[in-house]
Amino acid sequence: MILHASISAIDPRHVAEVLAELWEGEALPFAPVSGAWIAMAGDERGTGIEVYPKGRALIPGSGDAMFDTTDLDHPSCYGATHLAIQCHKNQDAIQAIAEREGWRSVRCSRGGMFDVIEFWIENATMIEVLTSEMQTDYQATSSIEAWREAIGQMA
Repeated sequence: MILHASISAIDPRHVAEVLAELWEGEALPFAPVSGAWIAMAGDERGTGIEVYPKGRALIPGSGDAMFDTTDLDHPSCYGATHLAIQCHKNQDAIQAIAEREGWRSVRCSRGGMFDVIEFWIENATMIEVLTSEMQTDYQATSSIEAWREAIGQMA
């Protein structure tokens, strides 16, 4: 089970605040990384998304030291990182937040198995937001057995 993940953004504080709003949680500074913020869901698992300044990369620490960070010379606007998150807000409320921010938001089917709302943070990083109804379909189709069956149908 993933407890937290990290993404990058041009405005880490603002992005963390919007993510925290989706969860009805709280955004706080993330002290280990200068300029970073964390959106915390406030749930029993400690779910969070760390939001680092765009262009900041994690690198291995030295010896027993924890990770370090470095600034990339040519950061890309896009990347392969994306997350799927639970949200108890309805689709209209989620899309209203995206519209307020000027960010793309669209409901999409994932191969007819389940739907998500693609919520594009700063129009660069995709977060798949799942309403309560979407979570039910996701859980029903995302077991190991369901994936094996879907792969068998593709072969």
